[in-house]
Amino acid sequence: MILIESKRLVVRQFKPEDWRDLHEYLSQESVLEYEPGTVSNEEECKSIAKERSKDNLFFAVCLKDTNKMIGHIYFSQKEPREFLTWMIGYIFNPSYYGQGYATEACRRILKYGFEELGAHRVIALCNPENIASWRLLERLSMRREGIFMKEVFFKTTGNGQPVWQDTYQYAILKEEL
Repeated sequence: MILIESKRLVVRQFKPEDWRDLHEYLSQESVLEYEPGTVSNEEECKSIAKERSKDNLFFAVCLKDTNKMIGHIYFSQKEPREFLTWMIGYIFNPSYYGQGYATEACRRILKYGFEELGAHRVIALCNPENIASWRLLERLSMRREGIFMKEVFFKTTGNGQPVWQDTYQYAILKEEL
């Protein structure tokens, strides 16, 4: 099991029993405003936690003192593998916003990626309207590389038309960490 520690946090693989903490924030529409999918009920969160416990793509972010999961990080290598590029993403429980936990956890994952996985580059994508997210990426010393206009949609209108979103791309190189 992958276990990564920082000053206040433990970042680890998911466990099936993480579903309760996951439900605390995936059941809130505001948390998913810029994400694919919709709010999840308890049964869906049980399934999500169980599936995530079987892979190394999602990491549970837990308070060191209590082991409470307060968010999660997605960290996955992109194809082609020889380019040594990973993608990072995150969702946190709003009850823990503004305390530096996301920054601390993401910094530790970046260090893990560069030092232990041999990453050359890490990228992140976010909606330009998600100011908190791109400010986090900038606190991580990631640079905004561009904007993709109307690149994706996660929601549709009442008559099924896509609601297109722009996307910022951020990146950091190993030598920039």
